[in-house]
Amino acid sequence: MDPNHGAMPPNGDYGEEWARDLRVRFEGLLRTRRLNDLDQSRSRQGSPAPLERASTNNLRAAAASGPGRPTTAHGAPQTPPSYASIRNLPMIPTPPAPGDKESQKFRNTLIALSLTPTKYENPGLLDEALQVVPLDRIYSEADEESQVMQAQAASMEDGRPAEWGYQDCVIRALLRWFKRQFFTWVNNPACPVCMSPTIAQGLTAPTPEENACGALRVELFQCSNGSCGAYERFPRYGDVWRLVQTRRGRCGEWVNCFTMLCRAMGARVRWIWNAEDHLWTEVYSEHQKRWVHVDPCEEAWDNPRLYTEGWGKKMSYCVAFSIDGATDVTRRYVRKTEHYNERNRCPEEVLLYVLKEIKDLRRSNMDKDNRFRLEKEDSREDRELRSYVVASITHAVTQLMPDVGSSMGMSGVRPTPNDDTKVPAELPGRQSGNAEWVAARGENGRRNQQFPQFPPHDPSQGPF
Repeated sequence: MDPNHGAMPPNGDYGEEWARDLRVRFEGLLRTRRLNDLDQSRSRQGSPAPLERASTNNLRAAAASGPGRPTTAHGAPQTPPSYASIRNLPMIPTPPAPGDKESQKFRNTLIALSLTPTKYENPGLLDEALQVVPLDRIYSEADEESQVMQAQAASMEDGRPAEWGYQDCVIRALLRWFKRQFFTWVNNPACPVCMSPTIAQGLTAPTPEENACGALRVELFQCSNGSCGAYERFPRYGDVWRLVQTRRGRCGEWVNCFTMLCRAMGARVRWIWNAEDHLWTEVYSEHQKRWVHVDPCEEAWDNPRLYTEGWGKKMSYCVAFSIDGATDVTRRYVRKTEHYNERNRCPEEVLLYVLKEIKDLRRSNMDKDNRFRLEKEDSREDRELRSYVVASITHAVTQLMPDVGSSMGMSGVRPTPNDDTKVPAELPGRQSGNAEWVAARGENGRRNQQFPQFPPHDPSQGPF
């Protein structure tokens, strides 16, 4: 094979010939790897016996072996090479088997979680929520930022649009205000009597009033001052209107309240559930025609690789719930195989069935035009998510073919205008929460991890 194939073409023209050369190199590399796998599997089975002379009897014996696994000419069973386990076969949505209790449990969990965004559709709640938002300030900041972005785009003199639209700037302004002035993070609440630090004492039963406001559990803290010893309760409220009043909590409360406020401002929203103990928001950008990652706890905007490549977090399931259905968006947030946790809650075809079940339920009363619009959005998002898989494979291939990788940049993938490369070079850990709490969760950055990560969170226990 020509060693110069795959190198940078003249004038940076990545045309059909360059793509064909890269494909030929990839096929050759894959063929070599398959042969190596085959040789290794044979060597594990021992030295092959001398081949028998082909005869009618041998052919009859081979035919009589039935449609089982392929065999070699000398009759030894052939172990399929490892690449067979990663073939991209189409999956058909399949309901959980009657005896599969784990899949049934996961289905019930997802259906229960899918109810969360329906709470944001109460017009009275949204009107009341807007009373706490400084609308004049939000719109003023959004208008100023939008004008700056339009001016920056116009200065390029190539007809490009502004990076973000006006409604995007509104949500960005809301994000800054929510993080910096409205909501408060709680590690251990201060003593209500002397304001001294408190020490966690475990969980206690919620009162009827707390239970009525969605507090499925209550954390109990005691004052560290020996002369005081007062107790402080920290209910983990799930009622979003109650959170507008208390204005404090951890990521569960932050995301619940912020997502509702985004909806009140007119945005289309998603509430994102992660099985490894975190939540965040997605907002639909009409300007860019895609869903945008937003994390109010970190004041993060359009930075989906923050958790894996910033916090050093491994994740298995990231499911987006909205008033329009549910979508598995794990591929948006987990780009590399080393960041994947095992997905063992249910078979993948069962997950597809459950998500389709939720989507059909949410869209059952929609008119034809809205359903068609959402189906087009689904197809566009599916292409986006698949592109991340292609980029990951391309990166892996170029690591094996350094001359191609060096010709396409450090990442091995030719950059595009919409490529989200917003993970800071220093790979920061989590910003919200005290250092001990963040370290215990394994979210203090890949370079500083010293503690194991928390196990997957049980949603029945309330907010994170």
